[in-house]
Amino acid sequence: MHTTGVLGVFTDTDGMLSERGFPWWATIPSYQSLAEGRRWHFFFVWLFILNGLIYLIYGFAARHFQRDLAPTGRDIRSVGRSIIDHLKFKHARGEAAKRYNVLQKLTYIGLIFVLLPLMLITGLSMSPGIDSAAPWLPELFRRTPIGSHDHFIGMSLIVLFILVHLIEVIISGFFNEMRSMITGWFAVAPDKSEVKGTKP
Repeated sequence: MHTTGVLGVFTDTDGMLSERGFPWWATIPSYQSLAEGRRWHFFFVWLFILNGLIYLIYGFAARHFQRDLAPTGRDIRSVGRSIIDHLKFKHARGEAAKRYNVLQKLTYIGLIFVLLPLMLITGLSMSPGIDSAAPWLPELFRRTPIGSHDHFIGMSLIVLFILVHLIEVIISGFFNEMRSMITGWFAVAPDKSEVKGTKP
């Protein structure tokens, strides 16, 4: 897509300079084609579905959702405190750092079981092939164009989630967080109250 050139001027596949948001080698397809871009978009949906199904099966089979993400009554009562701690950039230490806090639990549950399925359904409601096989699907989203508003809002929320996630990784210790994601080994900063033998 041609832009104002703020993001740069790149050489197209035909050797001509054009103002594009991204260079041709970083986009699929490499040339400007709304139809081809739409086809690729729907192709990656099926990879998304396959990956999501594997994740869900593993998450329930390993009891990851039940054990690590399901908030307890105590978690719900601590929402206010957790929000204040996050606003103060205060992060858990000691044993508490090994567990998800209530905001993380609620965010991940909302992302996995609400936002991503909504993205999937609204996206599929704009697919001509799916619409012909399931004509009732577009009726779930009575907007013009059907489903696109919900899909765009969902995409914006996912981008926001990623940005907040990256900021939190940087604030809480970039190298330690990245190492834990790659290797599973996480260094926990001791809680001063635990070291002194007192309750936090």
